[in-house]
Amino acid sequence: FLCPNGCVCFPDGGVQCTGAITDIPLLDASHTFRLSLNDTSLKVLKSQSLQPLILLLRFSITHSVLDTIHPEAFYSAPQLRSIKLSSNALSVLPPGVFRRLVNLEQLHLDGNQLVSLSPDMFEGLGNLTELDISKNQISQLDANTFQDMTSLYHLNLAGNLLRKLPQTLFHNLMQLKSLILTSNKLETLEEGSFDHLHNLLVLMLHKNQIQDLPPKLFWHMPSLLTLTMSGNQLSYLPAESLYFLPNLTKLTLYNNPLISLPDQLVGRMPRLKELYLYNTNLSTVPWNLFANMTGLMSLNLHINEKLTSLPRNLFCCLPNLLKLSLRYNSLQALQPDQFSQLTKLQILLLNGNMLQSLPARIFYNLPKLAKLELSNNYLKNLPGDTFLDLNSLQSVTLGHNRWDCTCSITGFVEWL
Repeated sequence: FLCPNGCVCFPDGGVQCTGAITDIPLLDASHTFRLSLNDTSLKVLKSQSLQPLILLLRFSITHSVLDTIHPEAFYSAPQLRSIKLSSNALSVLPPGVFRRLVNLEQLHLDGNQLVSLSPDMFEGLGNLTELDISKNQISQLDANTFQDMTSLYHLNLAGNLLRKLPQTLFHNLMQLKSLILTSNKLETLEEGSFDHLHNLLVLMLHKNQIQDLPPKLFWHMPSLLTLTMSGNQLSYLPAESLYFLPNLTKLTLYNNPLISLPDQLVGRMPRLKELYLYNTNLSTVPWNLFANMTGLMSLNLHINEKLTSLPRNLFCCLPNLLKLSLRYNSLQALQPDQFSQLTKLQILLLNGNMLQSLPARIFYNLPKLAKLELSNNYLKNLPGDTFLDLNSLQSVTLGHNRWDCTCSITGFVEWL
């Protein structure tokens, strides 16, 4: 059986085709398990066009001009496990086109021009574990769209035009591990939307237009590892809204117009390693904001133009912190023992603030500190013993300050 022109046939049953192909090529049905058509001229997937390929398990048409699928295109291929139709020109899908694919586990429809999905589009796909409909133009979804997908692990809805989600949209997806809603037009989320996602590990909500959150929105996802809420329109967060996320390792809140944070916001998060809280309108933060983040290793509380002060005990409970970035805020002063509990700290960035002076022994009890940035402040002088306790210090930046080069700076000059 000759391999068709424009195709490469592999010994393991895989076939890859590209170029001026306008129809499913004639292949050896007894030895074709995977068929990939990439960058082709195929515009129409005809009725039962896969019928001869009775052993085909994985089928893809990607980066092509495909714009039409016959309602019965897959009727003769119920054995299919994977279909990828990414980056084509599909604007509509026939209702029920996937209905007979009871063995399907993976379906990619990303990068098309779909504007809507019929409520029964995914009916019968009870074995599907991965669904990607990102990068389309879908503006709304029916509450029953995903109701049959009780085995779904990964759902990607990013890059659409969704403004609102039905409250029960995800209620049957109790096995879901990853839910990506990035880069939509979401303005709000309804209370109870995520209540059934007890096994969810990743929830990405960044780059939307969310203005407020229900207080208990995240209360029923104890397994969650990653939560991204950056790039929204959040001015406030409800009290206790981050209370029941004990396994969280990554949290992003940056690029939100946050004005203030509640005193009771975060519950126990001993596994959190990195926190990004920048480009906000915060002028200060609650003293206990990081108190339950005992495993934190990198804290990025920077580029907040209105942040002028920090509570005295803000960094009391971060024994594992290695990097603290406070650069480009508007800090005017620091507490004398501001950093005294950060015994493992290696990098401290204070550049780009409005510091006029530093308390005596501000860097006491930082035996691991290797890098310190103090440039672009309003410093006039420093006591000669400011850096004496920093035995691991390798680099200090001090440029672009307002040094008073008189006898008052003698002690500091001797240290230099």
